[in-house]
Amino acid sequence: MPCLEISTNIPKEKVTSDIILSLSKEIAACLGKPEQYVAVRILPDQLMSFGGTLEPCGTAQLLSIGKLGVAENKDVHHICGCSFFQYWLQRNNIPSDLGALICLMVSLKIL
Repeated sequence: MPCLEISTNIPKEKVTSDIILSLSKEIAACLGKPEQYVAVRILPDQLMSFGGTLEPCGTAQLLSIGKLGVAENKDVHHICGCSFFQYWLQRNNIPSDLGALICLMVSLKIL
């Protein structure tokens, strides 16, 4: 189940359902997974700084089961970083140097 969590200091009023649903679609397309398994969580109004400034900023974590391997992780990070996270930054007028994306691809072993 892919899960995207974005922490940002932008106000809650700017986080619309349209943004959340657009991010959900982008994540599903990016990872090649059904959208029905995608979770998006946005944490607005955070007390945070990035790059030594209190300007609008954000960090994101993307967790997903699968898409493992060094080459795949690089591809997924590049594709995702260039699509959904850039969409998020642009939509909220956040300069790209005031945002960071961390992709964690997890392998689970059921015993």
